[in-house]
Amino acid sequence: MASGPRTPLDPELRQRLLQEARTPWRGLRRALWVALVASAAIGLATMAMRAAAGGDVAASDLGIQLAALAVFAGLLWWDRNGPARGDPPR
Repeated sequence: MASGPRTPLDPELRQRLLQEARTPWRGLRRALWVALVASAAIGLATMAMRAAAGGDVAASDLGIQLAALAVFAGLLWWDRNGPARGDPPR
């Protein structure tokens, strides 16, 4: 099976394809982390407004919202743009 002459890939396209192969679905993951961080922040703000108005806020609910905010913000930070793991430093 003979193959025809190869045409070289554009170097920029090659880099983008290699980056996508190293970190698949990065854009979708980051959008998910941003949405979850925003959701946790809105829930925490709602609880803060309820507490400021004199309402009762359960400590366990507050802890869940704080933990969710910390976990999802940590995941967003961990998945930030940068060299993929295993890449040599530039």
